[in-house]
Amino acid sequence: MTEIADERLGGIRLLLKRDDLLHPEVPGNKWRKLKYNLAAAREQGHGTLLTFGGAYSNHLRATAAAGRLLGLRTVGVVRGERHLPLNPVLSACVRDGMTLTYLDRATYRRQRDPDVVAALRAAWGPFYLLPEGGSNALAVRGCAELGAEVGAAADVVCCPVGTGGTLAGLAAGLPAGGRALGFAVLKGATFLDGEVRRLQAAAGVGDSGNWSLEHGYHFGGYAKTTPQLLAFAADFTARHGIVADRVYVAKMLAGIYDLAAAGRFAPGATVLAVKTG
Repeated sequence: MTEIADERLGGIRLLLKRDDLLHPEVPGNKWRKLKYNLAAAREQGHGTLLTFGGAYSNHLRATAAAGRLLGLRTVGVVRGERHLPLNPVLSACVRDGMTLTYLDRATYRRQRDPDVVAALRAAWGPFYLLPEGGSNALAVRGCAELGAEVGAAADVVCCPVGTGGTLAGLAAGLPAGGRALGFAVLKGATFLDGEVRRLQAAAGVGDSGNWSLEHGYHFGGYAKTTPQLLAFAADFTARHGIVADRVYVAKMLAGIYDLAAAGRFAPGATVLAVKTG
């Protein structure tokens, strides 16, 4: 863990857990979410992983890299229309051997429906299905290990939230008295509260009740930025020598700084932020 010394934090102590250093190609929460899913895919004899994501999905990129490393075929179902040239994220997926296919947004929203899954199986053959963001019961199990690793090191443990799996597992894995705070990176994503509860139930841990979500730090929506966020991220890197990605981590850190300035954390509290990627 790295301690962040910054006068703007007031009376709180901020620690940064460098989960982005877990693996050079499958970093952070992506590694934790994929860990048990990849083991299950191998145990079930699958040679293909199929998963979903937006055009800037770190999950797609991590799945493609994991597939290459393990010798598994990967298919990425991308939300929306195909645009050329491919952006850097999708280009990296293709370099790692992932086949990209696209679903219109209405169909993409129904990705869990049996008819949509059946059509994908008809098109691509048998596969191990990973949901969007890799968030399922096995992902919660992997992310619960993060909570156990953090233990009682902080009063509040923070993470960015895209699909809810990391927060669900983190909260479930914290010891008694620990609290988790998620920062939604999607605009208008109040559904995530219910999704975290659903994922915890699917993992058999029930609603741990020790977490909450902040919805005011999306900075325009998924993969979107504002001049304010870009300035904050650049300043954070200049001060501390750590790059905070604009899709997830910078939004969480900006939220933490804002809440600290507003007195939302108890004086003297230790806040731990998970750098997920």
